[in-house]
Amino acid sequence: MSTSGADWRERLREKGYRLTPQRELILDAVETLGHATPDEVLAEVRTHSTAVNASTVYRTLEVLEELGLVRHAHLSDRAPTYHATSEHEHFHLVCRNCHRVISVDPDVLAPVADRLLADHGFTIDVGHLTVFGTCGDHQ
Repeated sequence: MSTSGADWRERLREKGYRLTPQRELILDAVETLGHATPDEVLAEVRTHSTAVNASTVYRTLEVLEELGLVRHAHLSDRAPTYHATSEHEHFHLVCRNCHRVISVDPDVLAPVADRLLADHGFTIDVGHLTVFGTCGDHQ
């Protein structure tokens, strides 16, 4: 697991949450899958335990996001897609034709972010940003 075990366990305890095997399985699934919908997380978790249901996955993803351990983005018109915050901060490019997802370093957006801040006093949430378009294979 790439997230520091003691660190995230401590964050759970500080917020009054218990570390349960289900929470650990769900965070592990998000980290294993990279980018995954709640249903994909559930399918991965069920390869290890059949005792976890969909509502547990949804509730746990909300808790893990509140704790800053996972983030979500909208990479399609389907359910949100979750990824672990142990990865580097990034935003997403999604091809409308092949649905390929490309993770991009936020520094690419620095000039836009600076301009939005200067002109509008607006700070963008880079990790939540998804830009839709067409990849080089489909132009």
